[in-house]
Amino acid sequence: MFKITPQCSVCKKEIQANEEIFVKMRYPETKGMTEIKAFIKYQGKIICEVCLNK
Repeated sequence: MFKITPQCSVCKKEIQANEEIFVKMRYPETKGMTEIKAFIKYQGKIICEVCLNK
């Protein structure tokens, strides 16, 4: 299995465990997502709290 290391899409800072983030993405068409981390990584833009408040 590949280890997913999420990064902020604005500042490229690595997201740490339990850090508050914001995800910009389209509502999925399919039902029953089980791999939410992978879905967010490939279908969404992760934004850290610092970049969101800029």
